[in-house]
Amino acid sequence: MDTISVNKFRDNLKSVVEQVIDRHEPLKVTRRAGEAFVVMSADDWEREQETLHVLQSQSLMQQIAASLETHNGCQGYTPTAEQMDEITGI
Repeated sequence: MDTISVNKFRDNLKSVVEQVIDRHEPLKVTRRAGEAFVVMSADDWEREQETLHVLQSQSLMQQIAASLETHNGCQGYTPTAEQMDEITGI
């Protein structure tokens, strides 16, 4: 994660915010006499929250683990060619 001083952040607010949004990378902003803070796009924030929700849910993590087992063992569901055409829109 890149770091920038609060003064540089304030002086270059528009370009710094555009950079954070375009790169999809958070930016740590440091203050001389206080706590630092992080700037990130709203979309990235929402994605992070969804990921945390999944990681904190025991039932979801069990479903993922079971799915990975069937995938690795080539035992998962295999759709028919017609179903694949419907899924992919071909």
